[in-house]
Amino acid sequence: MSPAPGGASDVVVVGGGAAGLSLAYRLVETGAATVTVVEQPDGPGRPAERTWCYWDEDVGDLAEAVEASWPLLRVHGPHGDALTVDPAPSRYRMVRSTAFERLVHARLARSPGGSLLRATVDTVRDVPGGAEVRCTAPGGRTLTLRARRVFDSRPLPALPPARTRLLQHFRGWFVRTDTGRFDPAIADLMDFRVPQPRHGLAFGYVLPLAPDRALVEYTEFSRAPLTTAAYEAALGHYTREVLGLGAFRVESAEQGVIPMTDARFPRRTGNAVFRIGTAGGATRPATGYTFAAVQRHSRAVAAALRDGHGTVRPPHGRRALFMDAVLLRALDTGRIDGPAFFTGLFRRTPPHRLLRFLDGATSLREEWGIGLRTPVIPMLRTAVEVPFLPRRTHPAPRTGESPR
Repeated sequence: MSPAPGGASDVVVVGGGAAGLSLAYRLVETGAATVTVVEQPDGPGRPAERTWCYWDEDVGDLAEAVEASWPLLRVHGPHGDALTVDPAPSRYRMVRSTAFERLVHARLARSPGGSLLRATVDTVRDVPGGAEVRCTAPGGRTLTLRARRVFDSRPLPALPPARTRLLQHFRGWFVRTDTGRFDPAIADLMDFRVPQPRHGLAFGYVLPLAPDRALVEYTEFSRAPLTTAAYEAALGHYTREVLGLGAFRVESAEQGVIPMTDARFPRRTGNAVFRIGTAGGATRPATGYTFAAVQRHSRAVAAALRDGHGTVRPPHGRRALFMDAVLLRALDTGRIDGPAFFTGLFRRTPPHRLLRFLDGATSLREEWGIGLRTPVIPMLRTAVEVPFLPRRTHPAPRTGESPR
């Protein structure tokens, strides 16, 4: 693609989170377009450090940003029964946002077609021949950027209408224990040995970084987030009573909320303005996983621009989204028991196939086989009901980026 007229970039990416930086990285990596990333300046408006996790068969070109990975996954049932699985050739990987930012910023600095601007975006709109981004620099100066296309990753001011909306909300501690308490080879994806809420489900989540260090989280899928004090109490119970960590100190904490919804997210807000990331529907509705879908979608967008294609497939297929809508509705109505459902999936499904299923990469035949291992009657009843349910407007939560 040739440079845009007047020395402007071909693409402006709004937002320096996982989605914005991933797309910028892929664009300069492939030479698909010149790109300017507009990031929020340092200060209270800039997000705190976050954790993103995903599974993949090959660490690829993100190796510099991967802080840890685990070859084995474990799920604990509510009664203490543990199941450890090996999803080879996939591994579960953790990326910290600061390391990812350093990787992408360095790549932009080395590329003649990449640039980074620290400013607050005020408006994004279509203009003849492309789109315009108006923003304010830290000193108060107003800037106007023009590009052939703008990809906007900012959170939506309100969620689109949905039949079901739950929230995945969590708080995590990075802990250091006095003695080795963790197995660095095993990630605990779901530990249901915590008190369950009246509505939805709750679980612990443990990612060991060393024998004496780990990210320990308390997570709920429910309709409303908790107070920080309630998260702290739940984490205190989980670390001391369930995990039995003994003496430890909390080195840092992270907290967030992300919508789990069957809303239809608009991927285009103008002729030359596109939504990406959670705002563009990249978050998997029934799990909250986002990072892997963002990587796939970023590669697809870069390939489309490089090859001159005008359309890109959405981050998730229709069949996967329908299955998620059914599961969300079944969880929200209480027709299925959440802990039993998820532990059953891991117990009855080959682990690598299950991870492919959670990524939306399985065939219809594979999905049919997995479906037969779930509570068939409640799920069928819900599948018949979902297409006829009205979509209602829900207030947008204050969202964080899920570590899942």
